[in-house]
Amino acid sequence: MSLTAILGLGQTALELALFNSLTVLALFLSYTMLNVCDLSTDGCFALGAAVGAVVAISGHPWLSIPAAMGAGMLSGFTTAVLQTRMGVNSLLAGIIVNTGLYSVNIWIMGGSSLLNMNKTRTVFTMLKETLKGSPLSAQYALIIGAAAVLIVVVFLCLFLRTKLGLAIRATGDNPDMVRSSSINPVFTTTVGLCISNSFTALSGCLLAQSQKSVTVDIGSGMVTVALASLLIGGVFLGRRSIPLRAVGAVLGAFVFRLVYTIALRFNLPAFMLKLISSIIVVIAISGPYLKKQLPLYKRQLAAKFKGTGVR
Repeated sequence: MSLTAILGLGQTALELALFNSLTVLALFLSYTMLNVCDLSTDGCFALGAAVGAVVAISGHPWLSIPAAMGAGMLSGFTTAVLQTRMGVNSLLAGIIVNTGLYSVNIWIMGGSSLLNMNKTRTVFTMLKETLKGSPLSAQYALIIGAAAVLIVVVFLCLFLRTKLGLAIRATGDNPDMVRSSSINPVFTTTVGLCISNSFTALSGCLLAQSQKSVTVDIGSGMVTVALASLLIGGVFLGRRSIPLRAVGAVLGAFVFRLVYTIALRFNLPAFMLKLISSIIVVIAISGPYLKKQLPLYKRQLAAKFKGTGVR
């Protein structure tokens, strides 16, 4: 493989990682901080992609971003209401919303399962035109992805230090203590899910516009990808400060996408990619545990060989 091909492979992985890392940061807020496993991620990702595409096709590329994030907030609000006001288990609430969003997304897309954006003016084509003739003309996708990730990381670092942000973190750690401190966990959970789902929808919006197409299943498996990336980032930086953990989430997204992209270079069948995602998740989850258990396994193995007289 030539150097040009390797650099192109790395750039592709980095672009996808930047877009997907917005979903990883969403799970960083909902799963890590709020301690809520939101399984509506797949549907919310597709929702952001569908809303962003429809608004962009109608001639409003910049408006597509806040529109997609607003739709994501509605999705998060619905999930929060189900689990905090209607007594639905958090996992089941996410599954219900994710299932319902499949029909909603097709309705938003005008009854079609595919939207083509080849001739649509998007934020990517606008920046590409602006940078035309400059050394950065070919890096427009990286610039938009990096800018979006930087804004979200800075927002999370600042927000989680506010009174409301600290209340959200406390709700994830001990909701009973929060309730006894006159803080309403229903409100903090709702705010946390609304914000996290807005990031997920933004991720879907940017990915769809960069690919110039939207399918109703564009978000399929995103919760697996995001969870794997989040866990991989935790392996690298562990439980440190909020900024480092957020950066670790982005780094985990890049590592995951790099492995995923390399797997594609081996011409694996498309149906095998989901299995690869599952394997990466298993490794990310079990890796730290097995590392801790390795000394115990060695002692047990040594004792077994000693008892049988094997040297």
